[in-house]
Amino acid sequence: MTSQVSSPAEHADGTVVGEQRKPAGTKDVRRLDRVIIRFAGDSGDGMQLTGDRFTSETASFGNDLSTLPNFPAEIRAPAGTLPGVSSFQLHFADHDILTPGDAPNVLVAMNPAALKANIADVPRGAEIIVNTDEFTKRAMQKVGYATSPLEDGSLDGYSVHPVPLTTLTVEALKEFDLTRKEAERSKNMFALGLLSWMYHRPTEGTEKFLTTKFAKKPDIAAANIAAFRAGWNFGETTEDFAVSYEIAPATAAFPTGTYRNISGNLALSYGLIAASTQADLPLYLGSYPITPASDILHELSRHKNFGVRTFQAEDEIAGIGAALGAAFGGSLAVTTTSGPGVALKSETIGLAVSLELPLLVIDIQRGGPSTGLPTKTEQADLLQAMFGRNGEAPVPIVAPQTPADCFDAAIEAARIALTYRTPVLLLSDGYLANGSEPWRIPETDELPDLRVQFAQGPNHTLDDGTEVFWPYKRDPGTLARPWAIPGTPGLEHRIGGIEKQDGTGNISYDPANHDFMVRTRQAKIDGIDVPDVEVDDPHSATTLVLGWGSTYGPITAAVRRLRAAGEAIAQAHLRHLNPFPANLGTVLKAYDRVVIPEMNLGQLATLVRAKYLVDAHSYNQVNGMPFKAEQLATALKEAIDG
Repeated sequence: MTSQVSSPAEHADGTVVGEQRKPAGTKDVRRLDRVIIRFAGDSGDGMQLTGDRFTSETASFGNDLSTLPNFPAEIRAPAGTLPGVSSFQLHFADHDILTPGDAPNVLVAMNPAALKANIADVPRGAEIIVNTDEFTKRAMQKVGYATSPLEDGSLDGYSVHPVPLTTLTVEALKEFDLTRKEAERSKNMFALGLLSWMYHRPTEGTEKFLTTKFAKKPDIAAANIAAFRAGWNFGETTEDFAVSYEIAPATAAFPTGTYRNISGNLALSYGLIAASTQADLPLYLGSYPITPASDILHELSRHKNFGVRTFQAEDEIAGIGAALGAAFGGSLAVTTTSGPGVALKSETIGLAVSLELPLLVIDIQRGGPSTGLPTKTEQADLLQAMFGRNGEAPVPIVAPQTPADCFDAAIEAARIALTYRTPVLLLSDGYLANGSEPWRIPETDELPDLRVQFAQGPNHTLDDGTEVFWPYKRDPGTLARPWAIPGTPGLEHRIGGIEKQDGTGNISYDPANHDFMVRTRQAKIDGIDVPDVEVDDPHSATTLVLGWGSTYGPITAAVRRLRAAGEAIAQAHLRHLNPFPANLGTVLKAYDRVVIPEMNLGQLATLVRAKYLVDAHSYNQVNGMPFKAEQLATALKEAIDG
């Protein structure tokens, strides 16, 4: 969905963007500045779809938002068990926000397992909506409840709304020719309708979505729409929900433009398409499906009209091999994977370093090692990206900081690869890939010109006056070698992984030549033009918090909290991790204390200490979840006081 923001003041009165059903006049309506909702249920209850629809309507309404989908790695974990719980958290507000929120104000628990798995995150006083139909003795015993939490007083500190969601859904659909089991599947739409009433969300988009999704099964579409409307009507008429809430659009948070809700993987896909268009090159993706990167393959396969070619290979090695072949043939070549796949692709990445061809290697990081945590997030592939190849094989590294920023990061990675003729590693992660936020759709004239000039003829004159083509004769500014399309007359040249002679590209075992080529390839990476790191320091702080990648949101939210409490703290965030920005050393040495929060055991901190001899303090978390803002604020306050 897209929404147009005409000016920051246009909706200052809270005018709703999109269709909205008003609650009955007898109900109290309270205005909030933000709210955090978590939908939780069995992995077959449709919580991700429910959260996604609520998010889409919230985006069309004009709120700022941030999401955190959280689901099991199993295709179908045992029903009603703790490992099978799937959740979707959405934070939306009338102002600029940065994270999915630390703790939900509202928990929708579809069964006992969902309640038990999430109750520890819910603060006292929060609202809990429970599907009482699922709180059977057997279901509660399955997750370790000896007595019903709805009756034993354990939830007395919360505002609990017991709702027989399953029964109400089946009753609402009794006129449809559905079995009870089929009708029960629509209970997530009933819950979505109820929450849409509570928070005045538009409804037209969801009804259109259901009509389109089940176009070949109109009876199922009609049943889901009926359940959705029944949930809305239940909220409007029941005495248990005496209050609904309004969160005004966040128009002051957004520059003028057209916006849409976007996930990190979708933004990355669009960034790759934009880069290929700006480079006037066909886009080729050679990939093997792997969580959480597969959505990029799925999305790009839909865009053949933009000259995109996708190849689902039989394994990771074949995927990158095909991509490197496409690069040799003149395409903007991409391979997508996660950490285990990078390990398998490492030899071919080294070959791309030797061949000096542009290739984008996109790593959507997840918890490891080995298979690890496929659906959980981590930042633990930085050292693998930096050093995970044999020999001296330097590769530039780029990291996006938010889901929407994945678009710009993809374009930046393509710029470096095409300009300097090198493979580039882009490090996103599961948190960015699956999370979403509003994204301003750029105008085409805002995008950089990435067009390249292929070699057309001889580029070197021998001592006897003969004009020849040297495949490793370099541009003096970038040290990039010429990109020669195979089949171009007179540009025949050797390829392969064995060391090349400088200039000619002939096979060479000469020690001095090898030393020269190794140093030249390193100098090419070191010389990549990247912007200086910007420091946000309005109060001349003595403590700097330095981050990279997806820690941007939690770090920035924590910094805002500290500054609001009167603390002075500086912040800097790295997009380019190899090479580092030229001014980074000067920035680090300007502060008494440097704190580096990472979702690993201190990989950036290790690099910073080694390169700049700065005693950086590492603050780490590797539990498969992103940092919480309050958690970081506490750690940073201790650093300031220390």
